[in-house]
Amino acid sequence: MGKIDYKSAGVNIDAGNEAVNRIKDGVKSTFTSNVLTGLGSFGSLYDLKPILDNYDNPVMVQSIDGVGTKTIIARKLGKFDTIGIDLLSAAANDILVMGARPLTFLDYIANDKLNPETVEEIVSGMVKACKSTGVSLVGGETAEMPDTYLPGEHDLVGIITGVVEKEKIITGENIKPGDVLLGLPSNGLHTNGYSFARKLYFEIGGYDVNDTIPELEKSIGLTLLEPHINYTNHVFATLDAGIDVKGIAHITGGGLVENIPRILPDGCGVEIQKGSWPNIPVFDVMQSIGDVDENEMYRAFNMGIGMTFIVSPDDIGAVTDVLKDLTDVYEIGSVVNAENAVLLK
Repeated sequence: MGKIDYKSAGVNIDAGNEAVNRIKDGVKSTFTSNVLTGLGSFGSLYDLKPILDNYDNPVMVQSIDGVGTKTIIARKLGKFDTIGIDLLSAAANDILVMGARPLTFLDYIANDKLNPETVEEIVSGMVKACKSTGVSLVGGETAEMPDTYLPGEHDLVGIITGVVEKEKIITGENIKPGDVLLGLPSNGLHTNGYSFARKLYFEIGGYDVNDTIPELEKSIGLTLLEPHINYTNHVFATLDAGIDVKGIAHITGGGLVENIPRILPDGCGVEIQKGSWPNIPVFDVMQSIGDVDENEMYRAFNMGIGMTFIVSPDDIGAVTDVLKDLTDVYEIGSVVNAENAVLLK
């Protein structure tokens, strides 16, 4: 037996170095003056003082998220340039609900065999999303792990850090019956429900990612790959206008039914009026393919609403007006006397 090396065991250090060279300029383009280290450092240094000077009692907020099996759709299409957008958006939206402004992002990309071109595509999406919301992509990890993942598969994880003034943390504690539930539209599944969606479209429906059907404007694969909306600008346009947003929910896994109760105080539930916002065909098609119970659809998918605000009835017009150039806003329900329940009407 001749000499063996790391590459023969399935880990290619040279490919890792090539990936770094491919992404370094894009990553650096996200840096603000607060970033004190470059690529290759053991850790990332971020100067907080210029930011914290703007806060009386700053609170750090962190969250970690992934994109689940949406990566399988990307692999089947050979299109990885948007799942990095999904990763940043999913993480950012989770801390926005507390009123936190995202500052930095870290990513983890794992696979069975590292392909520098694929890594470059994935990171390009993160860079695009970071730059659009003022977030610095301060570091990351690429893990090549043979025998852990199926050939061609990827796992993506992102960690986001933000800051919020302690007195301005959005807790939901002031929500009361009579308040109004406003919905900001999604553009599809975002990053949740993909195992269910793949079963419905590909296993039960027998479709391929490249198939087109009359109900969908794009191919099935491209429809499912539609990037997760990042609501950073929507949230801060509203908060910076001085509007009292009592509660925000990011509608992720569990849908409207499971996520809205996470922000409700004791004794409060919400009543949602189905049909008060436009249907998105991707959900209607899935329900039809599998004859899925409507309640199950609302527990598995966002059903066309990606984020909700709870406000006083007096603030409906102000929210709609301040967001008119960013998104439509739908009045989809109200807060009622009920114990952390979501009632679909």
